Amino acid sequence: MFNSKFGSIPKFYVRAPGRVNIIGEHIDYCGYSVLPMAIEQDVLIAVEPVKTYTLQLANTNPLYPDFSTSANNIQIDKTKPLWHNYFLCGLKGIQEHFGLSNLTGMNCLVDGNIPPSSGLSSSSALVCCAGLVTLTVLGRNLSKAKLIEFSPLRATDVKLPSGAVFVIANSCVEMNKAATSQFNIRVMECRLAAKLLAKYKNLQWDNVLRLDEVQAKLGISLEEMLLVTEDALHPEPYNPEEICRCLGISLEELRTQILSPNTQDVLIFKLYQRAKHVYSEAARVLQFKKICEEAPENMVQLLGELMNQSHMSCRDMYECSCPELDQLVDICRKLGAQGSRLTGAGWGGCAVSIVPADKLPGFLANVHKAYYQRSDGSLAPEKQSLFATKPGGGALVFLEA
Repeated sequence: MFNSKFGSIPKFYVRAPGRVNIIGEHIDYCGYSVLPMAIEQDVLIAVEPVKTYTLQLANTNPLYPDFSTSANNIQIDKTKPLWHNYFLCGLKGIQEHFGLSNLTGMNCLVDGNIPPSSGLSSSSALVCCAGLVTLTVLGRNLSKAKLIEFSPLRATDVKLPSGAVFVIANSCVEMNKAATSQFNIRVMECRLAAKLLAKYKNLQWDNVLRLDEVQAKLGISLEEMLLVTEDALHPEPYNPEEICRCLGISLEELRTQILSPNTQDVLIFKLYQRAKHVYSEAARVLQFKKICEEAPENMVQLLGELMNQSHMSCRDMYECSCPELDQLVDICRKLGAQGSRLTGAGWGGCAVSIVPADKLPGFLANVHKAYYQRSDGSLAPEKQSLFATKPGGGALVFLEA
């Protein structure tokens, strides 16, 4: 296909995996650790550097149209989440990191088997791939330390149980984060909760942005933070006026100094529920890691229970599930999964389940029948995605011999 598109052959290939978040949902932007796993599904790009200054992008999937632009005049339209913009983000990130002005042109053909808009990081894989493509074309390297700077997290290996597999099931409901205010509202609710908790504990609250900062300043455990949340916040939703009274500020100060433009018209904020989810989910991640390290005999059962608790919290406290995901998770549990939960941002996308390895064939067949083979034919076949996955490899560059 590369030859038919560009009349030549690629010089090298780059791949980057999708990933599934096994546990730890909506807590990374609150400063807490999550537990993602690279999956075997990936994005693959075939690349040919060219002497012109033209960047040509094509996709093996006809749903994504070809794109061409000058390599030295990269413009990203932030109002439209078009597929090629993710490639341009990766390219532009490398360009800005090295302070480069003149980029060479290239022909790129993109392929991939990560279900889009499903919470499996297909867009992140494309951005990573594009960054690696640009580095390789330029003959540059990016040290691991620099890579970590993209996201200020410390990576720690966690050994997963050998007697179980993780199964990913797509609910077939797509939720485009870029097109919804729900995600932005949750981020702001967490920020407001952090400020009210800090004020309640007589901390300097105005510079507090994340829930982990309150815990760090108090020097207490996550379990103790849950008790503080019970004392400081009430389950009833807060309106802007009450938030202003709690913080001792005016409505104008709240709107202009704290709220983001896309949350200035929100009338209710569920601060208690969001803080409860974040602190309890952060604790579950640590418990999950501890169980993996200690490897007790009932390890799979214990990990499954934590995944089930995580889904309940996402559904009831963070309200980021949807009826189809709840139904899919329930089906997975009834048909043999030790634990099942939504993964990714939620409001659609995928569920991840931990399944004993000896039950896998029957589990896959039964879930397919119970969820995907509906009599009303409401699920589009191309969106149906149900597969077991093992931890996959990282991003790679394959050079032609």
